[in-house]
Amino acid sequence: MGETIQITASDGFVLDCYVARPSGTPKGGILVIQEIFGVNSHMRGVADGFAADGYLAYCPALFDRQGKNFEVGYTPEDIAKGRDARAKVPWDASVMDCKATVDAIRKAGVQRVGSVGYCFGGSVAWLTATRGIGVTASVCYYGGAIAQFNGEQPKNPVMMHFGEKDHGIPMSDVEEIRKAHPDAEVFTYPAGHGFNCEQRGDYHADSAKLARQRTMQFFAKHVG
Repeated sequence: MGETIQITASDGFVLDCYVARPSGTPKGGILVIQEIFGVNSHMRGVADGFAADGYLAYCPALFDRQGKNFEVGYTPEDIAKGRDARAKVPWDASVMDCKATVDAIRKAGVQRVGSVGYCFGGSVAWLTATRGIGVTASVCYYGGAIAQFNGEQPKNPVMMHFGEKDHGIPMSDVEEIRKAHPDAEVFTYPAGHGFNCEQRGDYHADSAKLARQRTMQFFAKHVG
């Protein structure tokens, strides 16, 4: 269903971007933001899923800045590689690349664009909301660094999904986020980190299904 294109960021950097197109006229656009594992088969599948639901989905390769074609699986070695890659890419650069992606979606003829991110991408999705890159709604799946940026204020509606058994994101962080941002829709699930990914040990089908239903209702309201 998808293809890979190139996008140029405002600093001139050229990154790859996986594009999944709907069969008919798009309802809107979705910026899909990767986990630390790159734009791998899971992330391409997520983008394909949004396209199947009628959205033009762009998933930029945010780790291209530390090396092209980064794509790993979910073994302990892969996790270590993903964390190392993440450490080499500044948050500001990821936001810049996301803005370039939103701009590219608009140039393709779709004006209303939502963002959704998972793991590392969940934190970046929060920054796409707080730093005003032009999205109309943002959905954050288990973004561990959201608490780090909790003092920033979103400029568009936000929905968040967290696993109650996530060893990397304590529920105390989630409660602090709730307190600081009462207008955000924050949901928790009886699952661990990465519960939306069918390739991971923490995959929890019921939680993934419910979170996606809520996400699609949110996008239907705010994106189209």
